[in-house]
Amino acid sequence: MISVVMPLYNKEGEVGRAIKSVMAQNFSDFELIVINDGSTDKGPEVVRQIHDTRISIIDQDNSGVSAARNRGIEEAKSDLIAFLDADDEWLPNFLKTIDCLRKTYSSCSVFATNYICRNVDGSLVPTIIRGLPAAQWKGIFENYFKIASQSAPPIVSSAIAAEKAALISTGGFPVGVEPGEDLITWAKLALRYKIAYSTQPASIFYLRESSWGRPTRVPDSADIVGQELEKMLESYGNKKIVGLEEYIAHWHQMRASMFLRLGKRKEAIYEVKKIAKYSKKNLKLYVFGLIALMPYRMCNCFFRTANGLKYTRRRINIKRMLQISQNGIS
Repeated sequence: MISVVMPLYNKEGEVGRAIKSVMAQNFSDFELIVINDGSTDKGPEVVRQIHDTRISIIDQDNSGVSAARNRGIEEAKSDLIAFLDADDEWLPNFLKTIDCLRKTYSSCSVFATNYICRNVDGSLVPTIIRGLPAAQWKGIFENYFKIASQSAPPIVSSAIAAEKAALISTGGFPVGVEPGEDLITWAKLALRYKIAYSTQPASIFYLRESSWGRPTRVPDSADIVGQELEKMLESYGNKKIVGLEEYIAHWHQMRASMFLRLGKRKEAIYEVKKIAKYSKKNLKLYVFGLIALMPYRMCNCFFRTANGLKYTRRRINIKRMLQISQNGIS
């Protein structure tokens, strides 16, 4: 059996779709644990109206997504736990793919698949994962950090499963950290355990904001994620973790991009300096440095044009990717 953990907070309009995608899996031996994290809408009622003995809902005071996932880990009956956010969904073959990965790569403790993004306008955007074979592929990551530092996140919270013991050993999800709490967890898992992966998309990740518009949230000024990644690097001392420094630089690159799109030049320059500290050979460092000196309108125009071209290239590949994915996508 696979335990599925779904944190729920004010997702009345989406949680039914997410649960429907779980019930439509071609792998039926699962339990679905919904953690109602103090929702104030009718989301919990939507869950309770779905009558299936495999579904349970647990109520708790609002404590954040990490606390909700950790509660689900505690309650899970299986030694393998998959995660699905209440506003995302799975393709019908997700759990079957996870099960096959676990049987094929028994030395691994973490199992994940590629995913497709659905933009805020409803359009589908394939995810580009660099550092892996171009063709459909299944195997073990040679270096998670190296792949993650040059791609979109290879692992997201709605396309992963991990052994319960592995999750507990790394402390689960850090409470009080948002966004990016899951990145800390994946990094800790990658440092200790092997990761099996399938490049065939089996999950749909719903973007919370346009991938090329003005960000709706300001990055956390404390940057707890960056601090935690730096602690991981320091904890290994002279034993260098290949790719980790580049991954830290990649994190600061994402923050620099958001600050630039928000017109926060001072904060963006600080992030560029962080990139320089961990990846002096990163060519994007110089690009971001130049962009940071541009007027806000020019900077915003640059990002819209660059992301628009990237979006167009990805749209060309979406039909082929959907044909590969079992049973297509609604």
